[in-house]
Amino acid sequence: MSVSMITALVIIIFMVILIMWDKLPFGAPPLIACLLMVIFQVVDIKTAFGGFANSSIIMLASFMAIVAGLQKTSFLGKFKNTIFNLATRGGFKAYVLIILAVMLGDSIFGTGSTAYYVLVIGLLSTLPESRELPPSRVLMPAGFAANHPLIPINVALQYGIVTAVLQASGAMANVDLVKFSIVNLALSIGFLAWALLAYKTLPDHPIAAAEKQEEKGTDEVKLTAGQEKATYVLFVIAVVGMILQSKIGDAGYAITGLAVAGLWIAKVMTWNEIRDAISAPIILMSAGVIGIADAMGSTGLTDLVGQTVANMLGSNVNPFILIFAFCILTSVLATLTGSTIGTVYVFAPLAITTCMKLGLDPTAAAAAIVVSGWCGHFLPIDGMPAMIMGAGDYNIVEFWKYTVPQYFIRLLFLTVGAVLLFPMK
Repeated sequence: MSVSMITALVIIIFMVILIMWDKLPFGAPPLIACLLMVIFQVVDIKTAFGGFANSSIIMLASFMAIVAGLQKTSFLGKFKNTIFNLATRGGFKAYVLIILAVMLGDSIFGTGSTAYYVLVIGLLSTLPESRELPPSRVLMPAGFAANHPLIPINVALQYGIVTAVLQASGAMANVDLVKFSIVNLALSIGFLAWALLAYKTLPDHPIAAAEKQEEKGTDEVKLTAGQEKATYVLFVIAVVGMILQSKIGDAGYAITGLAVAGLWIAKVMTWNEIRDAISAPIILMSAGVIGIADAMGSTGLTDLVGQTVANMLGSNVNPFILIFAFCILTSVLATLTGSTIGTVYVFAPLAITTCMKLGLDPTAAAAAIVVSGWCGHFLPIDGMPAMIMGAGDYNIVEFWKYTVPQYFIRLLFLTVGAVLLFPMK
């Protein structure tokens, strides 16, 4: 390992310790780590703080303002009241129904949709306190449910990556789309199983956003009919902009930003409200981590870890252990680097090549490893887990108590599903 690799690794470990310490404001540890990367000359200051100019961060900040405006509408008010009424009638039953509803919604938006999970977490964080079902108990599992489709029909992106990594590795396997969808369903079943089992272990404490909402009470200014219509239209425009991003590039994210300007012009939100939304701690956390991720990639640390693990497993490893190990490696490093697709393209070929050397069909490995790239949620330094931890006011112990078992259970279900649906011999 080079000096820059060792320095980057030490700084990353230090950042994680600061997050675990839970004494600094949320979002501060990555910023400190970015400064240390510059001081010790791992990367220049432009690279370290490049996350603040990242298109995804700009889109996330803009959409958080959109969601804040949407929460003022009567439709969202009725939605929150419906969930609250459901919660007061029966805790566990309401808990299950809310999670299933979020998973069903993810089936439409597609796995990992930023717009969807920001909307879900934003709404749940402002639910009023209830003895029957406290927001802190439902926010974490329901937040993660936004990444697990109940009916996995929108898997085109992941399916395309599976096909691409197989072809790039010289494998001519024909991946059945229906079977691949069921592999995604296996992951969702693993998530749901843990969410149901973990119900009584989830924390019960007040959430700052919910308390702030209650303090506003009836004093909150209601939107006029025209303002409500404008908010709905601007929300649709923002979502359409994100959908079009794959075709028109960063202009799609800029459309989301202009939608926020529309909320200000329509007087749905004040400038101070918009400023608070776009500078939320989750934005600082996410933007800071991107600089850390770039440092890992530029030093070669990511590639070194992958090659080391591949060499440790050897050529006689059990196929199930091989796939499971690479799922862990891919998901963890995808979270640390902030580049899911890039990490998948690094590690999936390593596992595929190993399978081919063992005379095994590599399709199961490709399917599981690609899907695992979106599953590293026990580290609160990526968009969704960081937002869940911050919005729910969870400390690191509460967060890991739920997410670490969830992490391994999901990957086990994913690996089993892939091996059963795509036999390796």
